[in-house]
Amino acid sequence: MSLGRVLYGLATRSLGLALPLLLSARVRSGKEDTARLNERRARALPPRPPGRLVWLHGASVGESMVLLGLAERLLDRDDISVLMTSQTLTSANMLATRLPDRTFHQMAPIDTPAIAQRFIRHWRPDLVVFAEGEIWPNLLREAAQSGAGMALVNARMTEKSREGWARWPGFARTVFARFDVILAADIGTAGALESLSGKPVGLPGNLKAALPPPLASTEELDMLKASFLAERPCLLAASTHPGEESVFLDAVETLSPRPALILAPRHPERADAIMTDLAARGLKTARRSKGDTPTGETDILLADTIGEMGLWYRLADAVFLGGATAEGIGGHNPIEPLQLGKRVITGPHGFNFSEVFPELEAAGALCIANDRNALRTLVEAELSGTAAPIDKVRLDGFFARAARPMDETLATLRTLLLPETTE
Repeated sequence: MSLGRVLYGLATRSLGLALPLLLSARVRSGKEDTARLNERRARALPPRPPGRLVWLHGASVGESMVLLGLAERLLDRDDISVLMTSQTLTSANMLATRLPDRTFHQMAPIDTPAIAQRFIRHWRPDLVVFAEGEIWPNLLREAAQSGAGMALVNARMTEKSREGWARWPGFARTVFARFDVILAADIGTAGALESLSGKPVGLPGNLKAALPPPLASTEELDMLKASFLAERPCLLAASTHPGEESVFLDAVETLSPRPALILAPRHPERADAIMTDLAARGLKTARRSKGDTPTGETDILLADTIGEMGLWYRLADAVFLGGATAEGIGGHNPIEPLQLGKRVITGPHGFNFSEVFPELEAAGALCIANDRNALRTLVEAELSGTAAPIDKVRLDGFFARAARPMDETLATLRTLLLPETTE
């Protein structure tokens, strides 16, 4: 038994003893729902549905959207139900309105040995699918020992994560070898996981590119165009992190005519701090989560809600995508605004998308702004109509290739779930 495995076991057993205090602190900070703490402990769970059960697990909204796309396609047989788990209340609230029939959501169980054992013994999943970087060794061990098929899909590892696992090679091999199938989203992750697991890793590509664009209410869209935009151009800063709102506002605040601005931070819980900064700038702000109604006199709409990105992307004439201006984050996926016909402007630190960004840049669908002045120049070109046109042929080719990973992933999962139907 590796030292890493021993230490992880000791740490998670100790966590079990401190769990009441930890959960109470998380409730006070707004990260847990008191009514759902039993789900975290794997107690008082609802009955397991009959037939085959697929358990899909991801961290938050992005992973959950990928898994929701898989769930919708796996439910083509009447004897299959889907359990989805996630770590955040944000993702739970998003999924609450989008789950298809025979699909239900639970907050993810905490990865202590006792909780993991209770969870797997209760649900008895036939297939376990973890997404991206969600790796919980106790749950994986219990699931593998139960005989469930095991898959890691759309796997993505940052350089920091790779280095962390590499420090514990024996533990890493034990953990990753539990998966029957590992499918990576990018070349770097595939190579790292082959080294860590000692087994072949598939490379279908990133599943997020195969998802449909986010929906939006036509009524809300028309209302905001009339009341908030009021014939003004609209700029959106999407999925921003600390410091990126300032970069965006410094670049565009003095544009003339003054556009309507929308800020959609990556983590809406930062809204209070953002409001303080906006007040210091003297900007008239409407806060979406408070039900404020923006007007033509409103400078900025703070979109501190979940599940409305389709609305903000459709309103925008130009999109600044966060995550790549602040260092150390690695960028965010530009697919959704591109699907809706919006060119994306982002920063220079999008290392998590090093395979995607250059191709989109070559098509003119994505632009890199290295500083505030470059961001302002790119935004002005977009609003004035002087920006170079997007190469539609190249972009269409990108989206055609983007659909393949979903098909390949589904075929693999069906093989694990229904082996008797495969040749």
